[in-house]
Amino acid sequence: MVFDPINLGRREVLRRSAMGLGALGLADILKGEGAAASPGSPADAGDLSPRAPHFPGKAKRVVHFFLNGGPSHVDTFDPKPALAKYDGKPIPNSLTTERKTGAAFASPFKFRRYGESGLEISELFARTAEHADDIAVIRSMVAQVPNHEPSLMLMNCGDSVMARPSVGAWILYGLGTENQNLPGFVAMCPSGYPVKDAENWNSGFLPGAYQGTYIDPQSTDVDKLIENIRSPHADRAIQRRQLDLLRRLAAGHRAERPDARLDARIQSFETAFRMQMEAADAFDVTREPEAVRAMYGEGVHGRQTLIARRLLERGVRYVQLWHGAGQPWDDHANLVPHHRALAGEIDGPIAALIADLKRLGMFEDTLVVWGGEFGRTPTVELDGSGKSALGRDHNHYGFSVWMAGGGVKGGTIHGATDEFGFQAVEDPTSVHDLHATILHLLGFDHERLTYRYAGRDFRLTDVHGKVVKSILA
Repeated sequence: MVFDPINLGRREVLRRSAMGLGALGLADILKGEGAAASPGSPADAGDLSPRAPHFPGKAKRVVHFFLNGGPSHVDTFDPKPALAKYDGKPIPNSLTTERKTGAAFASPFKFRRYGESGLEISELFARTAEHADDIAVIRSMVAQVPNHEPSLMLMNCGDSVMARPSVGAWILYGLGTENQNLPGFVAMCPSGYPVKDAENWNSGFLPGAYQGTYIDPQSTDVDKLIENIRSPHADRAIQRRQLDLLRRLAAGHRAERPDARLDARIQSFETAFRMQMEAADAFDVTREPEAVRAMYGEGVHGRQTLIARRLLERGVRYVQLWHGAGQPWDDHANLVPHHRALAGEIDGPIAALIADLKRLGMFEDTLVVWGGEFGRTPTVELDGSGKSALGRDHNHYGFSVWMAGGGVKGGTIHGATDEFGFQAVEDPTSVHDLHATILHLLGFDHERLTYRYAGRDFRLTDVHGKVVKSILA
């Protein structure tokens, strides 16, 4: 047989040259570029089947309440009596933040102790506080910079500079999903989202099958809630034949030109096809008893929280509920009415979810996470004329995040900020530590959950992260 490199593809030339050593080299290069997962990794090209973690985890699924904009920790879960003493006066250890701030700004909200643990929680979250003995508050969180975009990426993707795979994508990569008829990772964000925010539920260099599926939960009509859930042109039999043809064509293409992106695209088509039946049921909250719907509330945030429970109940692995997309928790001015209104939208739904998970026997293996990208200053922000704006600036030096359920020791506090709440001074906890702890509760050694890309084994926690053991049950 005549060897004619002109009429052969590049891969075929490499296969036939030097006894195939060229093809072996190409395979290694493609692997380094993310064309395939690293050896021994959970999945090679977007496999969504359920997989066992490194060790038995206490949690099987995660729901993350993400408060976009940065809620004030000193007004919610980190009471600071010293602020009342210094109210209107300079505090001794003021730190430089993004904007100019002035004197101490005492919290206008009352704190009280709840449960047998006596956990102190603000009146803003009085309903959530009914579950104080289930909650572990990390009061010593630290981010890297006082800017929204990098801090959003750090909290959601583990990196403040580049849009790496999100937490949900890593979890789906590691565990797969228990329901092949629904997306394994769902992100709900009412009123839409800026394009820049989509990177916070992206799959990065992981196969595209692990990317979060975005849903705007504002509509109560399932056909509008999930765009294009049904085809107006073809019934299911025709769609099945179309997908089978597409799969055969892709198989031929893959034989000559392997591409993980193509596999991910086919996987997304198949998931969309299967969703037509099950998603209509999962997203239809009218199928819930009236008492359950009343418990969550009639607003969009109550509805999306109830949808989250229905998705988790059906095997979805990670659900992220964004709050503050249209009106963020970014209260540089008029903090009191804004924080009160925002908390009023989600306090009841959070409490309802915890109670509902307990009712269904799901609380013990569902991890609930609450928090934003950073906190806010204990000092008041000043406007352009140097007067008080009755708000707080961004504060990445110290803030609070809490977790409940799935292996968490409730009624506990980890770490502390200084007497004013400006800076973490006891057991500072990085975002990498938080991510390591989430993965640990799911059964993963965060140092071993890796994906080879560009010649390096990447992980969610980069080269950092320690499990916060004090909050483990």
